[in-house]
Amino acid sequence: MLNMNFTERVVIHTRDEPWVASPAKGVWRKPLEREEAESGHTTSIVRYDAGSRFNTHSHPMGEEIFVLEGIFSDEHGDYPAGTYIRNPPGSSHAPFSEQGCVIFVKLNQFDQRDNASVRLNTTKETWLPGIGGLEVMPLHDFEHEHVALVKWPAGERFQPHRHFGGEEILVLSGQFADEHGQYSQRAWMRSPHMSEHYPFVEQETIILVKTGHLPLTTAN
Repeated sequence: MLNMNFTERVVIHTRDEPWVASPAKGVWRKPLEREEAESGHTTSIVRYDAGSRFNTHSHPMGEEIFVLEGIFSDEHGDYPAGTYIRNPPGSSHAPFSEQGCVIFVKLNQFDQRDNASVRLNTTKETWLPGIGGLEVMPLHDFEHEHVALVKWPAGERFQPHRHFGGEEILVLSGQFADEHGQYSQRAWMRSPHMSEHYPFVEQETIILVKTGHLPLTTAN
């Protein structure tokens, strides 16, 4: 199993990782966390070459997608870069991309009761004021789980804080930083339940953030 110890902090600079062929021709993956079971918990960066497609498949415990580049499609519609998608547990589709795309995708990680279907083009949504100079765009909430985009203005620093239920970040633009290091575009990090850090940025930065969704265990 890949990076499935949720008591550990994980950082992957995904631009440095190689593409790995998937079962579908022209579809490539950069696995970030993965259970061995075919229907297990999985997080990946996925690239569709132009004209590539997957056969119809189901999502036993849901699917969550953020389109990073190009246009991702299925039989329900076309989703340009910046689109946030949630397909609930038990859903199925046949995804493809006519021009090619890159997506961030999480499989089989929903609560069975979290059955919302979400399609949000974040390039057309409104930013809301957050703490300090931050701007926030909420994407989805279910009990302790919260998903949002957060825009950091240049030079912004946030107070040290802990993450109940953990925190997961994908850097979409700019460069995110904390006392542990610096994280450029497409860096992915996962911090365990009750972990703490002191984040800041030097340049305007946008991150995709999920909190409250990891097991309530603590690192030794």
